[in-house]
Amino acid sequence: MTGHIDQWQRLAKQLRIDSIRCSTAAGSGHPTSALSAADLMAVLMTSYLRYDFDQPDHPNNDHLIFSKGHASALLYAIYRAAGAISGEELLRYRTFGSRLQGHPTPIIPWVDVATGSLGQGLPIGVGTALAGQYLEQRPYRTWVLLGDSEMAEGSVWEALNTAGHYRLHNLIGILDMNRLGQRGPTILEWDSATYAARIRAFGWHTIEIDGHNFENIQQAYTEALQPRDQPTLIIAKTKKGRGVSFLEDKNGKHGKTLTADEAKQAFAELGEGQIFTVTVQKPEPTAPATQPQVAPTELPRYEVGTSVATRQAYGEALQSVGAARPTVVALDGEVSNSTFAEKFGQAYPDRFFEMYIAEQQLVATAVGLSVRHYIPYASTFAAFFARAYDFIRMAAISSANIRLSGSHAGVSIGEDGPSQMALEDLAMMQAIHGSTVLYPGDANQTAHLVDAMADLSGISYIRTTREKTPVIYNPDEQFPIGGSKVVRQSHQDVVTVVAAGITLYEALSAYETLQKAGIAIRIIDAYSVKPIDQQTLHEAVQHTNGKCIVVEDHWPEGGLGSAVLAALTTAEGNTPQLRLVHLAVQNMPGSGTPAELLDAAGISAKQIVNAVHKLAS
Repeated sequence: MTGHIDQWQRLAKQLRIDSIRCSTAAGSGHPTSALSAADLMAVLMTSYLRYDFDQPDHPNNDHLIFSKGHASALLYAIYRAAGAISGEELLRYRTFGSRLQGHPTPIIPWVDVATGSLGQGLPIGVGTALAGQYLEQRPYRTWVLLGDSEMAEGSVWEALNTAGHYRLHNLIGILDMNRLGQRGPTILEWDSATYAARIRAFGWHTIEIDGHNFENIQQAYTEALQPRDQPTLIIAKTKKGRGVSFLEDKNGKHGKTLTADEAKQAFAELGEGQIFTVTVQKPEPTAPATQPQVAPTELPRYEVGTSVATRQAYGEALQSVGAARPTVVALDGEVSNSTFAEKFGQAYPDRFFEMYIAEQQLVATAVGLSVRHYIPYASTFAAFFARAYDFIRMAAISSANIRLSGSHAGVSIGEDGPSQMALEDLAMMQAIHGSTVLYPGDANQTAHLVDAMADLSGISYIRTTREKTPVIYNPDEQFPIGGSKVVRQSHQDVVTVVAAGITLYEALSAYETLQKAGIAIRIIDAYSVKPIDQQTLHEAVQHTNGKCIVVEDHWPEGGLGSAVLAALTTAEGNTPQLRLVHLAVQNMPGSGTPAELLDAAGISAKQIVNAVHKLAS
């Protein structure tokens, strides 16, 4: 034990010095947050972590997630100590062009996910742990370093609840309880007993220790790895700025770097020694992973003229995609009988995970599963993704490949009223970097798009409708991402009408009325909102002499109208003077029938007819 303690002490000192050195060179960072957890990480890295830095994709590698991502200087010091990066690279911390950014991102091969928005590491760790325990049965562990400030985040407690429910014995949280947050003491300060009681209530095993006592730390990790059918959280009492007298447990030092003179004083107190490299244990060897066989997808086929809700088509298509692809996993937020994700769950219960009413955990689990190269589809009511928007935003920074399905969108859901009506979801999802946003109108179209989503990179979102809609497309019709369908056209068209989802049918109804009056309109089904079919829109508006109406079941800001306007105003070639009318939900809706609400919102067939008459004249 003595020899181990000497090594842990030497490594902890080196991690502290490197954390100070790189943050001082950068002139920014959070060195005091790094210093408090250095002892915890020194023992973990030397004696318990199993990771091959030469093979970051080794299937048995442990996962180490810094949920307290602002302590990135410590993480990068660990990489230097492991010989993964050089001292020269460490000193490029937080500089332009460096992969050692202010908070960790997967641009670094040993980082699974982006962190820094607090409260996300543990929820994502639930996803990687679920994959290891339930889908892969692999021996890797997921270690998550948490800060005590983020314990106030509701998402942490969603994760504690979910991990306890699924009894994730391969998930180990390490709470760096250093008492001080950004502006002063945390809510519980050093009250480890209260933390432990609350966390145990969620089904976790808890261990309370002195986070600077190496024997305590070693015993805690050993205990955490004992066989049990529950996750473990180690609650470590630490001191912020540990090891430096003018930083240790001093308020007001959060996010403050040291001057060159202060750094020299800190190094003198810590006692600089010769830099050394630690050999991290390799994971258990394993045979090369066999690639699962992907079969052609036999999608459900819907007869033209019947009526089927696109949410139903989503669930039935997802079941078909799951049959063809063994790596497809489905998640839902306790509404699977409404999103129809239950179809997948009934067919493949071993690949379906219920997240209950915890939308942040829903998205986080999808991100964690994508780390393990699964193809996750997560569904809930479209309105409720707003609760998880920060997780979606961070998933893009993580380069995660996840598929989201939002049902019950817009005023067309009817009597449930505005609390259930997603009227901002298209804007939310379009604003995500690299996202794909889809809004199908009929069942066959939905099925093809659900299948196409399996091969998409980044964040993809499909918006589905509660009401049944007529099937207008043949089952063999193709719907490429970035495409659209011109569903009505003639040489006499005087106005282009762009719609998607439920408003496509309002446009088709308006078409029939206008035909009787001798007015021809061109109707474009813009089922791919992002990327949008710029060429087809441009050609249609050219033909109709710049006259265009966009109609959508969404607020006017950031939805289909914004996508169409951006496409038309950036199109190359000769463009007539654009005269665009945007029909969208302008006023706060209430309860009513779908027809009443569509008309009251100004997006019904009648309103389209009126708009065409005004624009055509």
